[in-house]
Parts: sequence; structure tokens; C-alpha cells
Amino acid sequence: SDDAVEFLIRRLVKGAAVVTPNLPEAELLTGRRIRTLAEMDSAIDALLDLAADAVLLKGGHVEGDQITDLLITKDSIERFESTRLITKSTHGTGCTLASAIAASLAQGQGLSSAVKRARAFVLEAIRTAPEYGHGHGPLNHVHAIARNRE
Repeated sequence: SDDAVEFLIRRLVKGAAVVTPNLPEAELLTGRRIRTLAEMDSAIDALLDLAADAVLLKGGHVEGDQITDLLITKDSIERFESTRLITKSTHGTGCTLASAIAASLAQGQGLSSAVKRARAFVLEAIRTAPEYGHGHGPLNHVHAIARNRE
């Protein structure tokens, strides 16, 4: 409901170090359609109006071979691009990305570096996913541990 979205913005988004909405979530937060790269660009001011310190607008819902995420702050807009991996093992990508960003920030990395590191972690977790089940399967969250044991 509109009241729930307003409460979310007022109590959780305002003042957050970074929020990481996907496109459907960003549509709810801004009240506007965001389905293309051009619409992502046109939503920048509305996302800045949410008053989080930074917004990582995740573009995974845009169709095509490339995925573009926008890191939006009051001072800059940074684009992160990667080639889409074709797989059903994408369950939990948003939560994993946000957690990886938070972990990097807690380790003292700057925001841009934290996003780069988190995106690389998630891409490798998708690439090495075990492909369990028939629907959207889990990522390989332990790929870094397994790689370090080799």
C-alpha cells in the first residue's frame, strides 16, 4: 500500500548509507515506471530525493545481454556493467549483493570499491552455482572458501 511505502521511505531509506533497489522496488519507491536503461537514467533525480546517502539501482530486470547498475550519490553517478549469465541460479542475488556491499563497507572500503567487490562476488556465485532444483536455484555463496582450499 502507499502508506507502507511511505513508512519504508521515511523510516528506513532516509539516511541509509546505501539502498539497493531492483527495478520493481525502485518503481514502488519513486512511483514511476523504470524498465529500460533510459528510464533508469530518468529516475536518478527521484531516487536522490529519497534522501539515502547512495542508491545502487540494479538493472538486472532490463532485458538484454548486458546488466547495468547505477551507483547514484549527490556527487556522482557511476555505471557498473557486466555480461548477463544465462542461468536459473539467481535466487538471492539482491540480498547477497547488499550483504557483500555491507561487509566491504564494514571493512573500511569506499562505496565504489565495495560495489565493485560485491558485484564480482555475486557474478562468481552465479557462475559457479550448483544448479539445484527446477526453479530459481541458489547461488554458490562459498565459492571464495572453496577456491582458497584448492
